[in-house]
Amino acid sequence: MEKKGCLYEGKAKRIYETEKPEVLWVEYKDDATAFNGEKKETLLGKGRLNNEISSLIFSTLAKQGVKSHFIERLSETEQLIRRVTIIPIEVVVRNVAAGSLVKRLGFTRGETFHKPIVELYYKDDELGDPLMNEEHIQALQLATPDEIQTMKEKALAVNEQLIELFKRIDVQLIDFKLEFGRDTSGNVLLADEISPDTCRLWDIKTGESFDKDLFRFQQGNLQEGYETIFNRLGGQA
Repeated sequence: MEKKGCLYEGKAKRIYETEKPEVLWVEYKDDATAFNGEKKETLLGKGRLNNEISSLIFSTLAKQGVKSHFIERLSETEQLIRRVTIIPIEVVVRNVAAGSLVKRLGFTRGETFHKPIVELYYKDDELGDPLMNEEHIQALQLATPDEIQTMKEKALAVNEQLIELFKRIDVQLIDFKLEFGRDTSGNVLLADEISPDTCRLWDIKTGESFDKDLFRFQQGNLQEGYETIFNRLGGQA
């Protein structure tokens, strides 16, 4: 497989075309951002950790029947994916109160919900990725009602798998963000990445954070936190 011209560069990744129109080449960057890009820093090794962790998780989910755009890991910082058109909706699943939910609704941080809460956000940096409902989505013609239902169902299914995956390594899945895309046949597939950049992860025994909150709120060393997750998942440095 040959990497060709850069198709897109985002906050955390560069995406390149290949000789196959339906296959893209992803290169993870060492850039860390928070608060919609207002805070930005280059952290050596972050791209490697996100790529390795995301590759491990997508591969694990595939074995459980969860279809995604992920094809294979190429190197420490690169992977191949199926070309999809990203649906500009971020699907957030919350198992425990943390982050913006505490500020918005007054939940106590660390409060466990009886069942997961699913939220939908408009993926638009200029608008600050605002919270939205299904009526907003339909008015903006971002997705059909069937696609919205599919994304929510898939997100909850992924949640069940990830809870068990992280529980086995003594990590609690607090919340996480998923993105989805349409393949060339119009099927909705899990896309983007699943890593400590997109998940809030706490040590079950100590409550220590292993996610981007380490960078977001200067709580500790981000690379060390991500390395802990990678090692516990069975990755090899």
